[in-house]
Amino acid sequence: MLWIAALGLGLVAGLAFRGRIDNLARLHFRWPWLILAVLVVRVAVLVTPLRAVDGIQYVYLAALAVLVAWTLWQVEVVRGIWLIAVGSVLNLVVIAANGARMPVAQVLAGSLVHSGHLGQYTLITPNTNLAWLADWIALPGIGRVVAEAYSPGDVVVALGVGVVVALAMRSQTGSPETQPRIVSDPP
Repeated sequence: MLWIAALGLGLVAGLAFRGRIDNLARLHFRWPWLILAVLVVRVAVLVTPLRAVDGIQYVYLAALAVLVAWTLWQVEVVRGIWLIAVGSVLNLVVIAANGARMPVAQVLAGSLVHSGHLGQYTLITPNTNLAWLADWIALPGIGRVVAEAYSPGDVVVALGVGVVVALAMRSQTGSPETQPRIVSDPP
């Protein structure tokens, strides 16, 4: 839900600043299929029987590290994506510091409370490292529809998604890789 809200707010901001939706078609990423692969890994670790396999959280951690590297690689091509990289790094740090699992506040953990950990998630305990970077944020209104917990890193990623969309809508020239180059000979 947070990601949908971020996209929506990015669209609204882009339109408010006289951007055009068709400019989003000019938004180009290097290796976009890599993001799809990372999303498939995330879903597989969270909602398939793989979530019960011990050690699967390390696959998720590796996928998140790939996501961080990918976003850093896009910084020169996609304006605003550095915010997504920062949020992803925050998530990567807290997950790496807690045995490759994202800690979740007990009040937001749902069925996780009974098992202690599931897939890439674990409960926040007094022994949790960097608990302030864990999933402890419940956004107003969203929890009534779908109970979801967010981390500060997730919030920064969502902000980055909105900024990327808004800036892409304002873009008149496209990405630096697709801009025409003017070459002139010296006199």
